Amino acid sequence: MTANALQVSGLMAGYTAEVDILRGIDLSVAEGEIVTVLGPNGAGKSTLIKTIAGLVPVHGGAVTLFGDSLAGVPAHDMVLRGLAYVPQTHNVFVRLSIQENLEMGAYIQRDKAAVRAGVERMFALFPSLNNRRRQPAGTLSGGERQMVAVARALMAQPRMLMLDEPSAGLSPKLVGIVFDKVHEIRDMGVTILIVEQNAKAALAISDRGYVLAQGQDRISASADELLHNPEVGELYLGVRKGLT
Repeated sequence: MTANALQVSGLMAGYTAEVDILRGIDLSVAEGEIVTVLGPNGAGKSTLIKTIAGLVPVHGGAVTLFGDSLAGVPAHDMVLRGLAYVPQTHNVFVRLSIQENLEMGAYIQRDKAAVRAGVERMFALFPSLNNRRRQPAGTLSGGERQMVAVARALMAQPRMLMLDEPSAGLSPKLVGIVFDKVHEIRDMGVTILIVEQNAKAALAISDRGYVLAQGQDRISASADELLHNPEVGELYLGVRKGLT
């Protein structure tokens, strides 16, 4: 049996001590899986991924990563545990070049030759960025910024990657490119958890998914089952019951 990379059990969390945004969420991601978290605005999707990343206080429950508890681990130390997180916005250093952004992602690496090799691997993974490696990241399109943000996260050689709304604001063509790259990254041995509004595109490359509502996990199933679930289709895929 494949071990769980991430295990979330009875998670209670919120931005203040008085209010829980997450109310007892259970979630798991096995090593090598792509798992997508869906739900309407306000369901707690982004809060969930930020809590796992150490950015939102935990009020109850437990989070373990590769068998080790993340309780009390500060956000800046998560990368040392093998976890990388790409936020939805403000995810690049706009005044730095593409290459400098990538180099920043390898700040824990002291071997300069290894950093250079990592940079070249990222330009091979995202070849459209290669010829503009000296271009300031702030001048890039939304899709290109997303590629830089993901590539920078991968520079730390994480075992698990978390993406918050990677398709937000992108054209359909770029959405396809970004999710193709996500699938390719999984094939490189990285476990992936995605929070996403574009349910169809995300589930198309995922193994399993969860649907959140009002801070709780309401539905958990394989990606294919979620794609063909009438309730999920009506609420999150824009498909009316009785229509095909």
